[in-house]
Amino acid sequence: MKLTNTLLILPSLSLLVLTSCKNPADETVDAKVGEAAEVSAVEGGSVYEFTDNSSISFVGSKVTGSHEGGFKTFDGNFILKEGEPVAGEFTIDMNSTWSDADKLTEHLKAPDFFDVATFPESDFEVTSFEKKSDSSYEVSGNLTLHGVTKNITFPTTVDASDELIKVSAEFDINRNDFGINYAGKKDDLIRKEVIIKFDLEAKPA
Repeated sequence: MKLTNTLLILPSLSLLVLTSCKNPADETVDAKVGEAAEVSAVEGGSVYEFTDNSSISFVGSKVTGSHEGGFKTFDGNFILKEGEPVAGEFTIDMNSTWSDADKLTEHLKAPDFFDVATFPESDFEVTSFEKKSDSSYEVSGNLTLHGVTKNITFPTTVDASDELIKVSAEFDINRNDFGINYAGKKDDLIRKEVIIKFDLEAKPA
């Protein structure tokens, strides 16, 4: 191979390595994490139940690349009062975990990660909706994952009407906060940050 061709290829290879090593969670908001908070009772309001158009997904990564996944089975609701979201909750069937690789899906269900045999469900219960603008809210809620409950806070976009409410969010959490500590292979370490994506749609019950 000619030296000039070699010099041209080396920068390209370097760029490829840098791209593969990039952490996708660097592009998302870090959820604030604290101890579980009290859930206040809501009086009145209208219940909106999730539709089949809802999705909850995630992106995990390691030094050599990233994987997408999510959950096929979950249900939940929001409560609107005077046109504003005031409460909400959902429950995930962890056995419905999926990913973009069958072998990975089985590993995610195993004790190294979600341990679905021991913890078959995960739950999220809103503790507050704080309005920031017409469609932007900061949501706090108790997330129970892998048997650990923490209060997490993250930004959301809410589009609500009498007929439909849509709630979307994208943020990252530290899986170590929930006791999911599997590090991966020595030469292919798994990052602790996991991106969570909500695209939730609900209609009046």
